[in-house]
Parts: sequence; structure tokens; C-alpha cells
Amino acid sequence: MHIESENLIIRTLKETDAEEFIDMASDGSLQEIFGKEEEYSWLSGWIGEAIDLTKEDDPWKEYLAYAIVRKEDGRVIGSVGSSVYKDLHEVGITYFIGSAYRGYGYAAEAATVYSTYFMKQYPSITQLIATVRVENIASWKTVEKIGYKRMGMKKYQDVNDEEPNEYFFYTYRR
Repeated sequence: MHIESENLIIRTLKETDAEEFIDMASDGSLQEIFGKEEEYSWLSGWIGEAIDLTKEDDPWKEYLAYAIVRKEDGRVIGSVGSSVYKDLHEVGITYFIGSAYRGYGYAAEAATVYSTYFMKQYPSITQLIATVRVENIASWKTVEKIGYKRMGMKKYQDVNDEEPNEYFFYTYRR
């Protein structure tokens, strides 16, 4: 996949992206998703798995993950894609931006482009959801800015949570 927006390219991950993802993880950028770890060399395996899943092109199978690349310098600055919420029987958007690139609108731009692409690519899926921890103000402002509608708040234990947390739930429909 290759999609371009004003400032970004959303593309299929490459094995060579591992170093940039490990750098982002090492600076704490992925802590909200994967927890605090000392070693992120496993990200190379994650990228290989993500590449295989994108070849299958089935949003109901685990997840789809793509690289967010800045046009101006070709740097991988994050990831956007979708993940299956098996317990909710929904597909949701996922994204992260490396800490050095936050605050520039890249998350909103990537999430907008991907949400539009997703709805065209998978017409049988009528909505994407987003789950955002209540304390993650930047992320819930991002999804609200791009048109996701807040459906409510509840305690929820996401896949990488050690215990339930308060989450806002959003939906994005065609």
C-alpha cells in the first residue's frame, strides 16, 4: 500500500524500518502501547509479522500496520493501521507517532488518510472504532478532530493493559 497526503506517505512496512522503530521505542514513544521495556529488538519480528498480515489484507485477522513517513526527509515517524477488538467484535484504528514528531498534526493527518482509505478498501465494514485512555488528551483530541464521534466512557482492559483503565470509545462511520 502507498498513500500520499500533504506531508506524509503511508506505506507498507519494510524490514529496514526496524531500526527507526527501535529508536522510537527506546525514547519511550511506544511505552503506552507495549509497556516499558529495556530491549526492543523484538520489533524486527513484529515488522515481519505485520508485513505478512498486510499481504493477507484481512482487517479481521489480528492487525494491519503501515509506516508513516515524512515526505520532507523520508523519515519513518510512526505507524497507522487497524486492529481487531475480538472482545468487542469491532475493527479499530491504531496509530502512534514518535515523540520527536508529536505536536505537528502528523497523527491527525495519518489517521484521516488511513480512515478514508480503510472505509473505501473494506466496504463491508461500516465503522472503525477508537479506544483512547481518558488521560491521553492528545490522542482523544486527535480522533475528535478528524471526525470520530465519542460514544461513551467505560473501564476497559486493552490487550497491553495490566488492569482495566478508563477509556473513551469512539466510532467513525461512512
